[in-house]
Amino acid sequence: MLTPRIHPDTIEDVKERADIYDVVSEKVVLKRRGKDFVGLCPFHEEKTPSFTVSPTKQMFYCFGCGAAGNSLKFIMDLEKRSFSEVVLELAKRYQIPVKTLEPEKRQELQRQISLREQLYEILAIATSFYQHALRQPEGLQALDYLKLKRQIKEDTIQYFQLGYAPQGWETLYDYLVEQKHFPAELVEQAGLIVPRKTGNGYYDRFRDRLMIPIQDSQGRVIGFGGRSLGDELPKYLNSPETELFDKGKTLFALDKAKNAISKQDLAIVVEGYFDAIALHRAGIENVVASLGTALSLNQVRQLVRYTESKQIILNFDADAAGNKAAERAIGEIEDLAYQGYINLRILNIPSGKDPDEFLIYNSAEDYQKLVLNSPSWIEWQIQRLLIGKSLETVAQSQQVSKVMVELLRKIDNGIQRTHYIQYCAELLSQGQSRLVPLFAKNLQTQVNKPYSDHEKQKVSSDLLTLNSERSLLEEAEVKLLRIYLHCPEYRLTIQDALEARDLQFSLAHHRFLWREITKIEEIAEKDLDSVDLILELQQVCLQENQPTKQFYHLFYLDEHTEIDIRRARLVIRSSVASIETVICQKRRDMALKLWQETDVGKEQNLAQKYYQQIDAETKWMWELKRIRDTQFDDLISVPLGGINFN
Repeated sequence: MLTPRIHPDTIEDVKERADIYDVVSEKVVLKRRGKDFVGLCPFHEEKTPSFTVSPTKQMFYCFGCGAAGNSLKFIMDLEKRSFSEVVLELAKRYQIPVKTLEPEKRQELQRQISLREQLYEILAIATSFYQHALRQPEGLQALDYLKLKRQIKEDTIQYFQLGYAPQGWETLYDYLVEQKHFPAELVEQAGLIVPRKTGNGYYDRFRDRLMIPIQDSQGRVIGFGGRSLGDELPKYLNSPETELFDKGKTLFALDKAKNAISKQDLAIVVEGYFDAIALHRAGIENVVASLGTALSLNQVRQLVRYTESKQIILNFDADAAGNKAAERAIGEIEDLAYQGYINLRILNIPSGKDPDEFLIYNSAEDYQKLVLNSPSWIEWQIQRLLIGKSLETVAQSQQVSKVMVELLRKIDNGIQRTHYIQYCAELLSQGQSRLVPLFAKNLQTQVNKPYSDHEKQKVSSDLLTLNSERSLLEEAEVKLLRIYLHCPEYRLTIQDALEARDLQFSLAHHRFLWREITKIEEIAEKDLDSVDLILELQQVCLQENQPTKQFYHLFYLDEHTEIDIRRARLVIRSSVASIETVICQKRRDMALKLWQETDVGKEQNLAQKYYQQIDAETKWMWELKRIRDTQFDDLISVPLGGINFN
């Protein structure tokens, strides 16, 4: 559902009515401490309470993990839901009329909310119907299949709400439409019945199938997977796309796995419903199933909400079909893995077994050992290159080496690429350690070849590598923003320094924050002292649905960041120098590129111009480095009126 933009008046009404204590106390046991309340943080494990709720500020904050925000943010973070979803839920809870920015869409929004609530109700009733049918004589075959063939116990059957769809063509239709009096059109929109081609009535979509409810992250049934008990094809039949169910955005068992994923900082993705059920039954609960589709960006976004390290393990069969399934499951997230945005690993169970089969004869501990030893996505691919190849023959060794180079070129992270170059060299050397440096050098040369077509004078690039560029920029911008937020007396100093050097914030989330700071200050005009800049920014982040967790370290100080505040003058000068270093590096790289592309014989003056620019930028970078490295004692007399580098 594409939710129309909610009117700010509705958002403000929700914020006023949704008391922080009422919302948090539903999930956390709170005890009064002075004007505030304290409890154990729900976002990380702790034995001593560090989670504080302030009714006067209508905010929560954890001194242990840094989680913070208002009542809306608490629900968003705890239940991993969007800003709009939470506003709509709280508006419903507190009976607040919902307005949208587009008045003509208000009625449509109310209709969509009403439709979704009705579909949830229909699917919940259908789930109970299927569960009841499983216990009837006609469901005996399905029940035997679960208990005897799958070895699933009663508690697991109930936990996953497994059921049975009777054979009749209109059994569910009669129950929902004739007995429960739901409109047939709504039951069709829930994906449970199908209109006859003759246009005369409907028939049940699922017949004589074992029924597996598919739930959203909140545990609400949004669709079903139906497994045939005979020879009927397809073996698995899923619900169609509906208002509630989108196969590419759904992960089976996520509602049951999300807490374990957060706790273990790791998500395991399997291929089938029963693989996930078997692992949960064995006590391995950080597991979801991909519903047989390629893993999409939407599914990955859901998973990484629950894992700080972005660790995802794909567990498919170890045979040829399983390898193809793993490749297919990667889908559109391959680039994220190569760029290091997700930590993707592959788990292949020996003997070609799937998790369900493996656990029949092996323990949960045996499976956990496979998890611990699962190789990274890149290492798995490299290992597959060696299958059926003899590196003792020159031709096959060169062939493998060539494919390795193509794979290594895809790795954006320089440190990671160096690691895998060494790994490939060790494989190619076949245990002859003296050959490893030679193979590594050759691979490095091949990987870098497209970037060194012209043999010209080597210009040192040791001042700043590509890998350290972003970290240097990130650290510098963070420090400037932190000082700006917590030290009003230095705000003019920072503004003057940036303007004097014609510098801007480069990272997108920092540009967003600086833009919002400017807006807030423009609105406040001269009465800046009355503005709580941090509180205003927190509210903006919530309204704009920004991932505010990346800003918490700016909004709150700890013993480490307070050091920067105490020597703000030095930090401002050093940070500005760092930002200019990155910009200077880019200018220098561009001049180097142009110089390399210039024909010195034909355009000597132009080549000389580029070389002089390279030299000038290099010297200035060394000076900026000296400024960044200068100790605090040497900078005690830096004037407040501006940052002078000359």
